[in-house]
Amino acid sequence: MKLKQYLHSQLAITFFPIFLGLFFITSVIFLVKIAALTSIITLNFAELFTLFTYAIPQIVFFTMPISFFLSLVICLAKLAAEYELTVITSFGLNPVNILKIFAPVTLLLSAMLLVISVGLIPKTKFLTKQFLDKKKKEANFNIKPSQFGQKFGDWLIYIDGKDDKVYDQVKLFKTEKNEDQFIVSQTAILDNENGSLSFRLIDGKAFIIDEKEFNQIDFKSMYINDSIADSKLGIFTDSYSFWKENIKNNVDIDDLTFYVLTALFPLISLFLVITFGYFNPRYEKNRAVFYSLLTVVLYYVLIKLVGDKILLHALYIVPTIWIIGTYILYSRTIQKEY
Repeated sequence: MKLKQYLHSQLAITFFPIFLGLFFITSVIFLVKIAALTSIITLNFAELFTLFTYAIPQIVFFTMPISFFLSLVICLAKLAAEYELTVITSFGLNPVNILKIFAPVTLLLSAMLLVISVGLIPKTKFLTKQFLDKKKKEANFNIKPSQFGQKFGDWLIYIDGKDDKVYDQVKLFKTEKNEDQFIVSQTAILDNENGSLSFRLIDGKAFIIDEKEFNQIDFKSMYINDSIADSKLGIFTDSYSFWKENIKNNVDIDDLTFYVLTALFPLISLFLVITFGYFNPRYEKNRAVFYSLLTVVLYYVLIKLVGDKILLHALYIVPTIWIIGTYILYSRTIQKEY
């Protein structure tokens, strides 16, 4: 029991600095991408923070598997370099026993990564697209006072003044099927509800003129709804329905395989952890970090290439090949000596 607690504490000491470092670097990259959006749309600090919170599941997903795998290898390599693994082995704990101590934590981590990748990321990506769509619609509706030739959808629009989303002395005009429509309003307010634009006119008159008659309508309030092109985002109900629909339509299947296989990476690479982590400091050099980084690159390239070609079949083919391959490597190296 004390040995298990000791090994877990050593893993935590190694894991958190690596994870926080990678998390910070990845966060900076995402923040730069978010800040670049300000050249297209106007964002205040609260909106920038909102977009960043939507990106957090992706940041955690991209950094956690690599951090955990590296931490496991470095933890064992550190214990080996300080001869602690030699002492532990002398008490009858072979590498597989050490593996069993780390297996429950690794399984829990992979399960958490599956929830984040398959469950949270699609939702946060949808919310991000919805938020940006809403802001782009507002950016498209950038009407300036005292300028002619400006349009709101099919309407020509002229305003005398503007204060944020409140417009003064608004004039709207359009011609449709030999019929002229002219609207004059004292005040107008731009409403944006979840990306659905509406222009609310207050205290005005509407004139409809054709070849035979002239009609006038006095109004207290009038809405012109979403004259700008509608969004094509669709509706997001839940992650299960999202992936079910995608599989049915054969859309983004490569993303699903990438998410699942990345989440499984720490769990199916446990034999590599003891293969790289165990070494004799008297006769061998510590190459654990080099081997680990090489493995990470190899695995990500593999799942991307294979996943894009065989799609859902990669979910059972890649883990099977990886586990068999890593066990063979372990059996021919560490298992012979310990």
